[in-house]
Amino acid sequence: AILFGMLYLAGARPLHLLSLICGGLAVVVLALVLHFSPLHLPLPLKEYQIARLVVFLDPYKDPQGAGYHIIQSLVAIGSGGLWGKGLYRGSQVQLNFLPEHHTDFIFSVVGEELGFLGASFLLLLYFCLLYRTLKIAFQAGDLYGRLLVGGIFSMWLFHIVENIGMTIGLMPITGIPLPFLSYGGSFMLTNMLAVGLILNIYQRKERMLF
Repeated sequence: AILFGMLYLAGARPLHLLSLICGGLAVVVLALVLHFSPLHLPLPLKEYQIARLVVFLDPYKDPQGAGYHIIQSLVAIGSGGLWGKGLYRGSQVQLNFLPEHHTDFIFSVVGEELGFLGASFLLLLYFCLLYRTLKIAFQAGDLYGRLLVGGIFSMWLFHIVENIGMTIGLMPITGIPLPFLSYGGSFMLTNMLAVGLILNIYQRKERMLF
């Protein structure tokens, strides 16, 4: 995701990038089809990784195993309703039905305890963050600053889309954290450093001499 974002800002044609993405997806789909066909083509994946791809299509094929996470996540988000159950009152979280609720599935906690409105407000905050980041990228005084901020934008966008998507069943479970919310010291430090780099690029709108 970072590579494609930086290539686009560097001047690559969107059609070429889209062709690469579609080609990669086609190869993945073909490999999965051949793997589950009578040919049983071996894949360079571990069993739990293949199981995640299977339950992505139908989590109820293994409700007590690989599909348990996504099922409990959907229950948590759906039970939050419009207003949510209130902070620290979510049954899926407080009773430990939802695994990894402090890291990978933190958005499910937001959906259950703060409801649709709270989750929508969080998405609005992320939109503002991404919008300002992209605007700073285009305002950068040189190509280096543009690519640097563009790479950070791509990283955040991918993490947000993948993490939220997997909690609502639109993306396979990958263990990618949600920026600024998921528990994890190294990832939080990475985000803080990224913010510092963006602010530095914003202050240096003139062309850098090094």
